[in-house]
Amino acid sequence: MTEVRLQRWSDDDLATLQRSNTAEMTAHLGGPETPEAVERRHERYLGEWRDGTARMFRIVIDGHPEGVGSIGYWPHDHHGEAAVEAGWAVESGYQGRGIATGALRALIAEVRRHDPAVAIYAYPRMTNEASGAICRKVGFELIGVEAFEYPRGHVEDSGVWVFRGPAV
Repeated sequence: MTEVRLQRWSDDDLATLQRSNTAEMTAHLGGPETPEAVERRHERYLGEWRDGTARMFRIVIDGHPEGVGSIGYWPHDHHGEAAVEAGWAVESGYQGRGIATGALRALIAEVRRHDPAVAIYAYPRMTNEASGAICRKVGFELIGVEAFEYPRGHVEDSGVWVFRGPAV
């Protein structure tokens, strides 16, 4: 498996989002964003680090310090349960190498350093079998299927995956 490291989101990471803003990469997310929306999302990630409301990271592997994707977590309310939600994207050319799995394991360890007991949720589309398999591989449990809106105005059935264990 490829060694994966997470690096705090920085001013230089706009290009990471731009590389992931393709039809292929956003097929399960309603399609590509406008360049302005990508820039706003980048600024939001930076602001969330500053104010402590969310944590986004660049996924780094050997030979690619510029990153091959992104992963992060943010506060989430799951039907009244205070939790965090995780989301990730690995660039198409790097998929199938265990990078997303390694990044999600590293993210779980990061969450556990801050809160050893909080539930971690992920909501991959039911049509996104690869992300569901990643959840299963790192120990998330599929507890249901719900209509999930992301981005705004785009509703699809998503698996409700939860991780309640220690870091893996």
